[in-house]
Amino acid sequence: MIRIEVNSIRLSFNEESLRFELCKGETVWEWERSYVPYLEYEGGKLEFADAVSICHERVENGIGTGIRSRYQGFRIGETEVPYSFETYVWIERATEDIFFEWIPLCEEGMRVKHVYWPGKMAFEEKEEDWYTLLNLQQGLLIPNTWKTELGEIIFDGHFGTAGGYMPWFAQVKGQEGYLALCVTPWNAGYQAEHPAGGPYTHVNVWFEPSLGRMEYRRIMRYSLMSGCDYNDICKKYRAYVNEQGRLRTLREKAARVPAVDKLIGSSFIHTGIKTHVREDSDFYDKEYPDKNNHLTTFADREKQMKELYQAGARKVYLHLDGWAQPGYDNQHPDYSPACEEAGGWKEMKSLIDTIHDLGYLFGIHDQYRDYYLSAPSFDEDYACRLTDGSIPKHQRWAGGPQSFLCGTQAPYYVKRNFAKLQENQIELDCAYLDVFTCNEGDECDNPRHRMTRRECYEARNQCFEYLMSRGILPSSEEVNDWCITSMVFSHYAPYDFMMRKPGSPKYGVPVPLFNLVYHDCLIEPWMMDKVSDREDYMLYALLNGGAPYLIRDGAYPDFDGSFEVLSSSLREDIRRCGVVSELHERVAKCEMVCHEMVDGDYDIQRTIFADGTTVTIDFRRQTYEIIYGIDRTEEEKKIG
Repeated sequence: MIRIEVNSIRLSFNEESLRFELCKGETVWEWERSYVPYLEYEGGKLEFADAVSICHERVENGIGTGIRSRYQGFRIGETEVPYSFETYVWIERATEDIFFEWIPLCEEGMRVKHVYWPGKMAFEEKEEDWYTLLNLQQGLLIPNTWKTELGEIIFDGHFGTAGGYMPWFAQVKGQEGYLALCVTPWNAGYQAEHPAGGPYTHVNVWFEPSLGRMEYRRIMRYSLMSGCDYNDICKKYRAYVNEQGRLRTLREKAARVPAVDKLIGSSFIHTGIKTHVREDSDFYDKEYPDKNNHLTTFADREKQMKELYQAGARKVYLHLDGWAQPGYDNQHPDYSPACEEAGGWKEMKSLIDTIHDLGYLFGIHDQYRDYYLSAPSFDEDYACRLTDGSIPKHQRWAGGPQSFLCGTQAPYYVKRNFAKLQENQIELDCAYLDVFTCNEGDECDNPRHRMTRRECYEARNQCFEYLMSRGILPSSEEVNDWCITSMVFSHYAPYDFMMRKPGSPKYGVPVPLFNLVYHDCLIEPWMMDKVSDREDYMLYALLNGGAPYLIRDGAYPDFDGSFEVLSSSLREDIRRCGVVSELHERVAKCEMVCHEMVDGDYDIQRTIFADGTTVTIDFRRQTYEIIYGIDRTEEEKKIG
């Protein structure tokens, strides 16, 4: 047994089992007993202990103390291969954070698919105040007593996707907890398990190769915390982001592009012009072929906007799908000209002029990942290529067969297409670049434009930055940690249950983990559907201090959160949106400082914003209470 101690942190390492134990004060965090460190390779699985040569040493340096281990040589069948790596686990003296580093040394003889290390914590007590935090979309808190089994996690829990908005997970027992933060999240994710009724929840990290090789050092940082809850854990992560220089607030973004202030408090409308589902698309309806095509003219949308204004909608943002000739989700990135049968460029411009005359904002749907084989400029040489030389393809969406455009090319297509829009006098306030923040970053092994996942995220941010430089507010499908510096708003940032059929069991307690970190950095519109007499999504919009959806016409039925809901009148929808918009106007630029379960009741939740505004929601009674805090604008006027 090797033991090290730095200030209040103690670290123990068993050289036989290769297991670690982390301690702070009287609280012990140890790996679950059945776990052994292992990796998967093409052909099987190897435990760290299978290495031909293993050695350990204590390391003492100017910043901390740790344990370095070397695992050298592995037997695959009768053959010994030179594959080797190190692990380095150390305590930083200044912060008391514990770093777990996996470091490849020689990658000859074996192609690793996943590394599962460090291990999942033992978390076995059937106690309600023992809970796990997962960044599954907006956020999930799973008490160890939760009755519903945790279902499949979207994108396999890959950080940087809808399955992992932020690259961390955490567990709390009583008031003692840990934050497990992935410092190198680009090729990493988490897996979690919670059986029905508990009595445990297990969660751990996994690492995957980049372009076929593990190649770079993978790092997890564990922070042991006392007297904490999930709010403290979120604020710990917010401090980390700020240290990295990545906490870019809406106040900063509005200073760069003033239209941010016009978008705050707007009611969102998501609708379209042309739908065309090709026969070779998975969505093609063979039984009812008339459903595959639909057209609404620009003039009809213009009339609709005027009617909304007359009905009392005063601050609106229109997001327009399917505005170009190919139709929604077709022929990207060659998405031009404006739909001719809907009125072409002339009528599209007329619609935009009317929107601006009404004081509304306008933006378009666009796409620079899905690379359709039907696009006139399609060239397989610019599609993402895997390390085995293959090019992934599918035909899920309306436009039929597609591959994925290498992200290195996306910024060029953005500039090309937006120049075309400008030539035709299409004045955009906003633009939506689809799927960038929902799907994982791509990799490409074409030597002409080789790209890692990290470089893909950087290329996507370049697209957002280009739009900002043109005074256009950029958005994408969901929110994510990696885009905070460059994106202004999203299509949504939902709780995971909102993506399932209404009435489906919840996998845990929905909690706004993302907003506790980033509320004042992005604008998030929220679904306003009253899906049943017992569930009104407007309450979640209020709790999160978000913007409201006035109209949300999903492109694909019973998909992407678009389900049948209780009907209501337009004037009632406008009234409800007005309540949410008024709150959003006040708190959009405020940090969400706290979220709580009132008296420990999951059905009564409260959020508190930096200006003192409190929002209390009773989900059981379907009621809300808003108490506004200081109006900083008025206070500044008084001071001035």
